[in-house]
Amino acid sequence: MTIIEIIRDSLKNRRPRIIDNPGAGQIHASVLIPLFSENGQCNVLFTKRTDRVEHHKGQISFPGGAVDKEDSSIEETALREAYEEIGLLKEDVEILGRIDDALTVVSDFIVHPFVGQIPYPYNFQLSPHEVAGIISMPLYIFTDKTAGYEKDFVEVDGFAYHGTNYQYEGNIVWGATARIMENFVQIIEKNKLA
Repeated sequence: MTIIEIIRDSLKNRRPRIIDNPGAGQIHASVLIPLFSENGQCNVLFTKRTDRVEHHKGQISFPGGAVDKEDSSIEETALREAYEEIGLLKEDVEILGRIDDALTVVSDFIVHPFVGQIPYPYNFQLSPHEVAGIISMPLYIFTDKTAGYEKDFVEVDGFAYHGTNYQYEGNIVWGATARIMENFVQIIEKNKLA
């Protein structure tokens, strides 16, 4: 079984943990966790946000954003945002499944993450307002506790963050993005052990 087949199998019959907030005021958002293969290795694609965006300036994140009332579903939101931010056409994404919802602590979003396989190489078209660049990291950085995984503390732009973070080639994945990746890896590993 390939890692993509394991991921697809892990997500196909699983019910994600849903966070609901009737009247609580949180903003619903969706993100796409884009996976691609290169030289036989599974990689995760991230965006580096510009300093011009409203939330999470300069951070490493997934393509995604707030649900618009015109979106037909939260999956549609993730695909629309991926197109707007990096030029990824929705017909070029194979949705493998959905993982558990996550909360952002400071910006008060409920994030609905979808996992998708994308072709690579790809002619990405970056939104200059939202995306400063694209970063890819091997999936093993998140699955191998001896690779890039850090559990305790990291300082990012003068801010002390206590929690899971991953470091690879000078890039730091932290905050909600790190928690989403941690959840994703736990789901895959649980299925591999079952």
